[in-house]
Amino acid sequence: MYSTPPMKKNVPFEGFDRTLHSAQSDPNPPSVHHEIRPAANPEPGSKASDEEVAKSKASHLPPAFLERGEVFSAEEMTTRYTDEEWEGIIADTEKGVRVQEGRKYPLPEGGVGGEGFTKTIDHTLLKLEAKSGQFDELCAEARVNKFATVCVRPNWVSKCVTDLKGSDIRVASVIGFHEGTHDLSTKVQELRESLEHGALELDVVINWPELKAKKYSSVYNELATLRTQAPHPVLLKLILETSQLDRHEIIAGCVLAAAAHFDFVKTSTGFNGPGASVENVRLMAACCEKLAIEHKDGTLRQMCVKASGGIRTLDDAVKMLEAGASRLGTSGGVWIAKEAKQQAAVGGESNGERPGMTTRLFTDY
Repeated sequence: MYSTPPMKKNVPFEGFDRTLHSAQSDPNPPSVHHEIRPAANPEPGSKASDEEVAKSKASHLPPAFLERGEVFSAEEMTTRYTDEEWEGIIADTEKGVRVQEGRKYPLPEGGVGGEGFTKTIDHTLLKLEAKSGQFDELCAEARVNKFATVCVRPNWVSKCVTDLKGSDIRVASVIGFHEGTHDLSTKVQELRESLEHGALELDVVINWPELKAKKYSSVYNELATLRTQAPHPVLLKLILETSQLDRHEIIAGCVLAAAAHFDFVKTSTGFNGPGASVENVRLMAACCEKLAIEHKDGTLRQMCVKASGGIRTLDDAVKMLEAGASRLGTSGGVWIAKEAKQQAAVGGESNGERPGMTTRLFTDY
């Protein structure tokens, strides 16, 4: 049965010797500046290194990670892999990724027109010039259509949380948007601001230039630090910006996201080149299946895929879901929901007219 996992109770942090804290319990509140530093890597062969490698054998990572010994400090996940070792892990994973071109994943329970379908949509408004009234309308549209979330920039999180009180619609915030090249302290600041104001999901832009440059240790350390700053049940989605990556680099991004315990990998920001493609969504879904971990109690930890960028019609949405996406990032959610309801009716077809939203700023996202 198809399900969009908004809150995974089967995604524990067991096996990791770490101290996690929420934004509320953080001993270093956002108002107090402090430097974010990745934990030091012990020298191979040292007593501390050997003990940490032994501890890592209990972690629930793919065999490639277990063989090399993943290390976690008390404050944050870190890595003792060199970039070359990461390349080996990524290459091992790539060998096992099998994309089934003809495969169609099932649509949400109830099919097109059902509430499960609209719960795949992250209703999005990220234009810098958007005004307050547009976010009121965004939230009203999300209530009416029963979307999963509204996705906004950090400075609009508080308003949207207030607008959505009494509903089950969550607020998602973007981090490092849209370039992804912000330094770690800036991303942490945006993360903390978003969590303090009530965001429950965070869409983080990967530093894709570093990914392309094969600076895997740097990318992973950033992702791991963000994960420990936003532990579950906060959902983290990693935006790969697939328009800028080749197949190997997309797989690399998925490997690093899985190692840092992100919940989703996401195609695009919608602000840099082409958005989601069926080909890339299929590849990412295959990666998520390859990287899935089954715990001893039988529960499964598996990342999901969010498709975003260029999803404007019901046909676009269905293609992405059938390719393996569980979430859709789009500013066209109202139009998609309208088309879905019309198609679900007996003999119903879209009349081709977009619903009127005079104050909304549509984007390709």
